This record gives sequence, structure tokens and C-alpha cells, in this order.
Amino acid sequence: MCKANVPSMKEPSGFVRVYDKRPDGSTLIPWHAGKAMAWDVTEVNTLAESYLTLAASPGGAAQHAAARKSAKYSSLPPSHTFQHLALKTLRPINSTGISFFTELGCRLSDVSGDCHKTTYLFQRVSLAVQRYNLVAFKGTFTVPTELD
Repeated sequence: MCKANVPSMKEPSGFVRVYDKRPDGSTLIPWHAGKAMAWDVTEVNTLAESYLTLAASPGGAAQHAAARKSAKYSSLPPSHTFQHLALKTLRPINSTGISFFTELGCRLSDVSGDCHKTTYLFQRVSLAVQRYNLVAFKGTFTVPTELD
């Protein structure tokens, strides 16, 4: 966001005072239509048991995760819009997430003059999801306390 000249902050506090919830980030200036944007990212692993039935329909798991996030942040102040980003393990990003990353990529291209910034942004997001999956996968292993 900073490289696109959009000042933002990570995990701003005090957004939803009822439950003391914090989105993953928020812009400090208007993003669209005079409103700042708050966002929250969900990594949807369609291989997890909790998502298996939802993953049977195309985009079902991501839409379910996005609906949960939208409900969670439904009481954001009217000065902000909410952007949910559902990144799926084996499938593409949710449709509103694609729109967001495309717009962010265009803003990066405008600032840098490099017309490939949108492509690079999608590649970086893809690598970040793969790194997260590696960490989550490695976390499933148990380390033996004694050698047998």
C-alpha cells in the first residue's frame, strides 16, 4: 500500500468497539468514493475437513469465508468500506479480492511507471500463500522427544 502512495496501518484498534475486533489493516486516506478501506485476509484451505463440503461447489469455501468476515465486520464505521480477501490454497482468489489486487496493481503501475506491477503483485501474493501453506504443513509434524 505504501508503494502505491496509500498510507495505511496494520491492525488498527478501536474500529469495532463492541467486540474489540481489529481488521488486518486500514487505509489512512480515502480508497474509493471518499471512504477509507479496512481489509481482512483469510487463507482458505479447501483440504481441511471444515471446508470439504463447501469446496465441492466452485468458490463455495471462499464465499463462505468471505461471508463470515463480512458479518464479523458489519459494524464498521460508515467512513470505511470493508474488503475481504479470501485466498484459497488450491484455487484462485475470491472475485472482490481480484478486483482489489487489480486496482492496487494499477495504482502501483501509475506510481512506478512499470506496467507489469499488477502481474508482479499477483505473483507475490501467490508466493505468500505458498509460504503460509509450508509453515502450516510443517506445523503438523511432531518432534519426537526421545530417539527410538
